[in-house]
Amino acid sequence: MSKEQHVHCIGVGGIGISALARHYLHEGWQVSGSDLVETKNSQQLEAEGVAVTYEQTPENIPAGDVAPDLVIYSDGVTKDTAGWGELEAARAVGIETLSYFEALGKVAADYYVIAIAGTHGKTTTTAMLADILEEASFDPTVVVGSLRTKTGTNYRPGRSKYFVVEADEYLRHFLQFTPDVLVINNLDFDHPDYFTDLADVQATFAELVAKVPEDGYVVANTSDPNVAPVLKSTEATVVDYHECLNITRKMNVPGLHNRQNAAAAEAAAQALMIEQSFIDTALTHFVGTARRFQYKGDVNGAPVYDDYAHNPEKVAAAIAGAREQYPDKHLVAVFQPHTYSRTKTLFSKFVTALRTADRVLLLPIFAAREEDDGSVSSEMLRDALIEEGVAVELLYTEAAAALAVEESVSKDDVVLCVGAGSVTKVADILTE
Repeated sequence: MSKEQHVHCIGVGGIGISALARHYLHEGWQVSGSDLVETKNSQQLEAEGVAVTYEQTPENIPAGDVAPDLVIYSDGVTKDTAGWGELEAARAVGIETLSYFEALGKVAADYYVIAIAGTHGKTTTTAMLADILEEASFDPTVVVGSLRTKTGTNYRPGRSKYFVVEADEYLRHFLQFTPDVLVINNLDFDHPDYFTDLADVQATFAELVAKVPEDGYVVANTSDPNVAPVLKSTEATVVDYHECLNITRKMNVPGLHNRQNAAAAEAAAQALMIEQSFIDTALTHFVGTARRFQYKGDVNGAPVYDDYAHNPEKVAAAIAGAREQYPDKHLVAVFQPHTYSRTKTLFSKFVTALRTADRVLLLPIFAAREEDDGSVSSEMLRDALIEEGVAVELLYTEAAAALAVEESVSKDDVVLCVGAGSVTKVADILTE
């Protein structure tokens, strides 16, 4: 990569594209970007040398000799967003434009790719495997979909051939990669706004599995009935990570789901011939990532955690992890459903997951990329939970939810803020 080259990132503050911006910056490119809101992440990018503009207009794309050589845009840039005009301006003057995953796939093509896929646990497993490779002096380049607690960043520049990357199935993004090692944590039906059913998700995973070369590895739980069918499409060596599962493993991150994540990371490391002592040391000292059962502080003596869980299996796992960590405390879950389509399609599963909490505070559905058609609501979810005998109430703002928590909890409680949207603000209000 030439030091004279310039890349511009539309939506640069996003957790994915910001890692890619850091990669180009590390490789000597001039990096600029735009976003609509200033965040801690975008402030950090500025401190690292990225020129960030907090406005998205066509004027951000200069013409002539000062025009960027490449424009990368996040998934959030669509025809009805401000960033679209910026993207169109780049295309109008012939600048190469790539989506985040298209660009990430091009970067990864130069490496030995270790991709971590699955419906749940991708971020944590990616960070665990990064820790293991660091411990073993493999010096990997790493792109993870959250900020690693250990380093405070979502990107690690490495000097070796190894590239560890979180591989997202949404919109079939992960097909941009050709993994040498593919980890499949698990497989469930999610993203109903894109996938039609479980079989559709499985077919997409099968496409990725088929891309792993014959001398590569596919790491999976071979006894998982949802995963087993997709493994038939590979000629690579299949490694059963369930053989590494240690349900009594002592870790800093609680829950069976995290022990399963650790087992997947361990199996992948073993495929790379990493010594067991390095694996054990890294997993013992693993301290997690942002918004994955992240401790934020206390309110009235009650510990407050923030978790990105946004489908039923993740919600249930987060609650179970909190139960394991605090078996004698009353568990208060503040939950914000994420997208109308997911809430509607997986409605009964959400009820089943949430009723494992002692008390539930609901926020309105976080729309994300969708429009409300009136067919599902948090009011409906509240009523269904009431029928199940759950102590539940619906609050309409993050501030109101935080106030309800603050006025009612004590040292006998633990608070878990759950969801992929703005519910994280509740944890911030309670603890900052």
